[in-house]
Formats: sequence, C-alpha cells, structure tokens
Amino acid sequence: MWSRVLKRGQILKLTDVEGGAAVAALFYNADDFLERYNMPDTLKAQHVSRLTQGYVLFSDMGRVLCSIVQDDCGWHDTITGHADAQLTLHKYGKGTYQTLRNASHKNTHDNFLVELGKHGMGKRDIVANVNFFVKVQVDLTGKISWVPDNSKAGDSVSLRAELNTLVVLSNTPHPLDPQRTYGPRPVDLTITTGPPVLAADECRKKRPENARGFELTEDYFV
Repeated sequence: MWSRVLKRGQILKLTDVEGGAAVAALFYNADDFLERYNMPDTLKAQHVSRLTQGYVLFSDMGRVLCSIVQDDCGWHDTITGHADAQLTLHKYGKGTYQTLRNASHKNTHDNFLVELGKHGMGKRDIVANVNFFVKVQVDLTGKISWVPDNSKAGDSVSLRAELNTLVVLSNTPHPLDPQRTYGPRPVDLTITTGPPVLAADECRKKRPENARGFELTEDYFV
C-alpha cells in the first residue's frame, strides 16, 4: 500500500515490472478531501468503460484530478472494484503475518483503510476505484470475465496531476484473477514534474467535456 500527494503538474509513472500487475487506486483533491474521483462521471463524460492514454479522471465536482498522458497497456479497469478480507481468505486461505511475515495475504479494502487513516479518512471515504493494468470484458448477458496477459513486463502508465491530488494505491491481486496462489506482482513508481498543459493537449482535446473540466480546474487556482 502507498499514498502520496501529487502537486499540480507532477507526473506519477507506474511500471509493471514482471507483467500481470493489478494496482487499485483512489484519488482525492488534496486541498479538500470531500472532492474525490467519480467513476460514473468519468465514464459517461468520455463515452468509455475503461481508461487509457488521452482520458482523464474526473472528480465529483467536474474538475480533472489526473490525466493519463502515457500508457503502454491500453486498458485499465474501472468497474470491478477490489477485494476485501473475506474474499481473500476464501480464495487463498489463511495467510497471517504471524506465519508468513512480509508474505502475508493482504487485501485492498484494508490497505485502503490504512492509507486513508493516515489522512484522517475512513471507510465511508472509499469510492469506486481504478484498477491499473487490469482488463475485464462484459458479454451481451452482462457477465464480466477476466482477460489474462493484459499487461506485459515493462508496461507503464503515467498520470499527470491537474489538482493537488492525494493518490492511494494498493498492490494486491484483483478479485477476478483466477490464480489461486497469492502473489502480487511488483510495480515501480516514479514521480517527475511535467511541462505546463497546452491548449492542444491530447487529454484536454479528447472530449468537449474534458475541455470544460480543465477550465473548471484552472478556475480553482485563480
């Protein structure tokens, strides 16, 4: 688990070291935690069900929390949520710290609670999350299925903070991953500072709604 405030203009790059990673993520306005990532608005405003380069993460106030400015993977899940302790126990069996030490079985719900607690938040602040490097498909009957090998070794995705953004990450197996052995894949994190956002920015021009979201975001800092 990991959390950090990205300053406006900073870029967080997540790299899947071995392939098959699954990183669950939450996003909040670091200057007002009541404003946070809104999955329904993000999807309906951009006419998508998944995220990749050129798309943005909208807050529930219509502002842009982060933009996806680079992506090797091409598909990041937005709809299937994350695992809790009960599901993890059922799937992998007991895996306590007392017996497995640092290899103990962790789950994203509890990881989120630990990281949110560091910032004065709790259970009611957990919203629908993004699952980076994960792809799922939905058939005509509404059945959701896991797509294997979506992310390859070395694939990366880069998020540019448009607000001062608290990012909360959890690197545990996705609930739909069919593997029955607990084994999160390593992910590298790198933070850099990017150039100013231009009028011709890919994320800004992707949809008319995106341009309005950027305008609202810029007004926030006036």
